[in-house]
Amino acid sequence: MPRHGVMRHMLAGENLALMTCRQLATGLLWHHAMVSDHITDDCMVSNRTKERGYLFPLYLNPEADRRDLFSLGEPAERRPNLNPQIVAALAAAHGRAPSPEAIFNYVYAVLYAPTYRAKYAEFLRRDFPRIPLAADRELFDVLAALGGRLVSLHLLRSSELDPPLARFEGAGDGRVAKGKGVRYDGDAQRVYINAAQYFAPVPPDVWAYQVGGYQVCHKWLKDRAERQLSLAEVRAYCRIVTALGRTIAIQGEIDALYAAAESSALAQMT
Repeated sequence: MPRHGVMRHMLAGENLALMTCRQLATGLLWHHAMVSDHITDDCMVSNRTKERGYLFPLYLNPEADRRDLFSLGEPAERRPNLNPQIVAALAAAHGRAPSPEAIFNYVYAVLYAPTYRAKYAEFLRRDFPRIPLAADRELFDVLAALGGRLVSLHLLRSSELDPPLARFEGAGDGRVAKGKGVRYDGDAQRVYINAAQYFAPVPPDVWAYQVGGYQVCHKWLKDRAERQLSLAEVRAYCRIVTALGRTIAIQGEIDALYAAAESSALAQMT
């Protein structure tokens, strides 16, 4: 079903949005945060039972064709989709208000901190994430910068993706085999798409990496079973492998800072 009330904010111009889930199926770990700059399906993050996706645009745009009593009080320009009290609290603590993008990137960084995910695992299975906001301006800025790198990587527009870390090798027609024809050789760090062709190197932690209910490297190929990969798709997969490898490294940097961010957190939480 269309969700014009939300998705119109992604169609009106350049925007970012956080995609997450409110509830998780029993027994799953929380890997349920993703970024988008387009409209999305509600299964973008996961398609398991309960795990409906929710999109939170960074900016809200006015409806140009809306003409009713309530529209008279609406702003004429786009505005940040942020709680003014949270922004004011950050401004008071930091001596200046962070930009909406910096707040978005900071939130994204926290959601990718392994310690945060483990510590609040039970809560994250039942409700939306809540974010401790660092009162320390320098620490906030460092985490926001790391989150910004993740955002660019996950949108596949980061300069860190070039040159990609993986290559496509072997002779063949580039057709993705069906079922068990796609396989991973951990010793050689190869992802075979058929009997002879493969992507490499793909480290084990990259091959196993999950977003929501999906093992990214496997799911991407599974969705293209019996199709011949184009050059653009080959390049995209190599960049995805690179993005995941960079993500894992950045998560380590974020995790080293997370405890300090939580210990100095403001009383307000998003």
